[in-house]
Amino acid sequence: MMLMQIWVPSNPRGAERLPPAIVAAESDFYLRRLWGKPSEDVTIKQKYLVTFTVGYDQKANIDAAVKKFSENFTILLFHYDGRTTEWDEFEWSKRAIHVSARKQAKWWYAKRFLHPDIVALYDYIFIWDEDLGVEHFDGEEYIKLVRKHGLEISQPGLEPNRRLPWQMTKRRDDREVHKFVEIMAPVFSRDAWRCVWHLIQNDLIHGWGLDLAFQKCVEGEAVNGKAPWQGVKDRCKNEWTLFQSRVANAEKAYYKSMGIDPPNSTAR
Repeated sequence: MMLMQIWVPSNPRGAERLPPAIVAAESDFYLRRLWGKPSEDVTIKQKYLVTFTVGYDQKANIDAAVKKFSENFTILLFHYDGRTTEWDEFEWSKRAIHVSARKQAKWWYAKRFLHPDIVALYDYIFIWDEDLGVEHFDGEEYIKLVRKHGLEISQPGLEPNRRLPWQMTKRRDDREVHKFVEIMAPVFSRDAWRCVWHLIQNDLIHGWGLDLAFQKCVEGEAVNGKAPWQGVKDRCKNEWTLFQSRVANAEKAYYKSMGIDPPNSTAR
């Protein structure tokens, strides 16, 4: 009697020889015990994932940031300085996930440790820098805002006293949302992250310009015949041109007030 070979093309690549019922294609970062019943390991299944790329010198800021998130959030720290055990001075650190690889950048970690199938159980994934201002932030309230507006890729408004690559990302009290997301503090829905993860290039670890490509992973209504992301991209370019012009004019005004010709001047 010849046994029939299992071959299921719809299974994930590499698992075609397995019966579909045994395929576990997705995972999570829930911590589990080494004893007892598996069904009793996880008492709280967090719905959201927050990651920070950190050095120990930023411990105070990270401690303040983590406390803005409830127990509904899994905390994952990527350590670029190799220092992990020192963080146990914080009680929350003992429940967090720690990944250490020296001298790497945020998107290097994201590409290697946040595969969409690994984070598939989380509704939203926060991929944040270590030095954000969080004085006015609340994790649960932010999730409510994201759901209210149906935001697939978002970020909180940044504190105006922090470094802001784009002024349009500054926190404002007169509106709930803005239309630009930059690289420091993005938040992705599960579906958007599945797209963005594939967009991240394996060898381009700093992520410069990645925020200008996020729009490729979301759908939106056209504005004046243009996709929303195109309007944002156009404004970014216009703001950069305007900023350069202002710097040049300010320098010219300074040299004029000093009664000297500016560098590279053709005046005689």
